[in-house]
Parts: sequence; structure tokens; C-alpha cells
Amino acid sequence: MAHTKAGGSARINKDSISKRLGVKRNHGQSVTVGMIIIRQRGSNYKAGAGVLRAKDFTLYAGIAGQVQYSTHHGKTVVSVQP
Repeated sequence: MAHTKAGGSARINKDSISKRLGVKRNHGQSVTVGMIIIRQRGSNYKAGAGVLRAKDFTLYAGIAGQVQYSTHHGKTVVSVQP
């Protein structure tokens, strides 16, 4: 009796490593220059005053101060107040 080995099971179990996305500093927390505030895919959060955006949509502090979240036209805007 001919048998075929089940070859597809090993490929199904692969899983990618998590990218540690999300909010790193919340409203009112203090940040220094260059600190990452949010890591994201796409522009879910917009950069406001005192916040810079990297090529991979990461938002980081351009100045030292406190993180502020607000909404503008239905989008969440992140800014840093000195």
C-alpha cells in the first residue's frame, strides 16, 4: 500500500515576530527630544506641533515637553507642549 507523507503541516505553523507597534507615551507624560511617542503603520495618528514623523510613520518628539492628544477633523493629533 503506497503512503504519502503529510508535508503541509510544517509550513502552516510559521508566525512572524511582533513589531512592537502602538502608543509609547500617553497624554501628559514628559518626553525629551527624539523620544518615540507612537509607532504605527500608516498615519493613524497625525503629527502636531513639536512632533516629527519618520519615513515609517513613527511619531517622535521634536522638542522637550509634555505629550498632548487632541482631535482635528476626526483624526487624532499628537503634539508636544514645552
